Amino acid sequence: RRCGRSYSGGVPLTRPLPGAPQPVFAAAGGRERFETRVTALENGLRVASQNKFGQFCTLGLLVNSGSRHEAKYLSGIAHFLEKLAFSSTARFASKDEILLTLEKHGGICDCQASRDTIMYAVSADAKGLDTVVNLLADVVLQPRLSDEEIEMTRMAIRFELEDLNMRPDPEPLLTEMIHAAAYRENTVGLNRFCPVENTDKIDREVLHSYLRNYYTPDRMVLAGVGIEHEQLVECAKKYLLGVEPVWGSGKTKDVDRSVAQYTGGIVKVEKDMSDVSLGPTPIPELTHIMIGLESCSFLEEDFIPFAVLNMMMGGGGSFSAGGPGKGMFTRLYLNVLNRHHWMYNATSYHHSYEDTGLLCIHASADPKQVREMVEIITREFILMAGAVGEVELERAKTQLKSMLMMNLESRPVIFEDVGRQVLATNTRKLPHELCTLISDVKSADIKRVVTKMLRNKPAVAALGDLTDLPTYEHIQAALSSKDGRLPRMYRLFR
Repeated sequence: RRCGRSYSGGVPLTRPLPGAPQPVFAAAGGRERFETRVTALENGLRVASQNKFGQFCTLGLLVNSGSRHEAKYLSGIAHFLEKLAFSSTARFASKDEILLTLEKHGGICDCQASRDTIMYAVSADAKGLDTVVNLLADVVLQPRLSDEEIEMTRMAIRFELEDLNMRPDPEPLLTEMIHAAAYRENTVGLNRFCPVENTDKIDREVLHSYLRNYYTPDRMVLAGVGIEHEQLVECAKKYLLGVEPVWGSGKTKDVDRSVAQYTGGIVKVEKDMSDVSLGPTPIPELTHIMIGLESCSFLEEDFIPFAVLNMMMGGGGSFSAGGPGKGMFTRLYLNVLNRHHWMYNATSYHHSYEDTGLLCIHASADPKQVREMVEIITREFILMAGAVGEVELERAKTQLKSMLMMNLESRPVIFEDVGRQVLATNTRKLPHELCTLISDVKSADIKRVVTKMLRNKPAVAALGDLTDLPTYEHIQAALSSKDGRLPRMYRLFR
């Protein structure tokens, strides 16, 4: 109706459209709307699903297998398997055929290997559920691993390793180094990337030997988000129950059940960083230091206080667009980057696994200022055990909850969260439960976990021009002191 006149045949907005079906709205009430359902099949495989409204779904297979399990094998198998994923199988002649099948359902696929998990994932129209589960089962259990595919994978890995060493951002390299220093030659300290010398040694026989031990149903979870649980269970029974994999179903004998042993230590790589970025505005030559201490497993109660502590430390690069929402009030911004303008980076990271964890700070500066940078970072570790202001604690808790809820707006993130939690614990803590745990963290909890953490030996990773790098013993002494200062003898005679 406009200007007092009505259009002929028009329907007022206050009345439903004739012939239109009644709308069904998502409601907050009813536990079935948000709970994660888990069903274990006869062969040990777990099926987990999370209801979520929408046309598309994300589902995949997560395997309790990764670089930490390669102690008895050639290092780099998990890296190989990641690159070989979604290649030819018993049913599909090539990767292109797999991609075309997924395309019919608007689907995309991906595989990611980490230290403790290999994840095969697909996002597609929920109507193609049967096809997608069938495809996933074939990809994981019936890969051909042809000579041509293995050779292509070798080439891809060599290129990736070259690229890794040439990147201006050394964070992936430093992450490898800090894990190697913290867990020397065991479990999560084993290299996630395949060493160049192993690329020619890994063949189909080596891969089958590894797959026979680690790709067993009891080490797998089929997780899905955006689909009905009963449908997913039926598809799992149809395509993943009683299926003999291409490597046979022989008895497993070499499964590594080692628990991570934190050792502490230092890994140094002398490297010329002066030409990492050529061009009209090259990146200045920097030395990168990462110092870490053992925290805890994500299965322990102290995991939440450590997560809050990591958020409280925050940090980032010397320039970051945005405002307070980007963490400008975190300690590493306020105490480090705002006061020491010669530092290019100060960032806190928290890595957590089933049996251990690592809280570390990455810092970078001009090679001539390495000694002072190490003092500043060790001082920040010691200050963690001091007084925690109520305002900064509440800000860190609010920011952590906000980040958690924002990440869980993404369907693939929910899928990974469901899969990883069920793989580790057979259940899943829901977001509102985690928010309650975060809210309950007190300043005394932060002080308690930090005091315990500071008793450990540090893990140190150093990359670049290391002429002025303090010795490991000096860094350890600084972390044991009251103010984080390097020993006086070092400052006088170094």
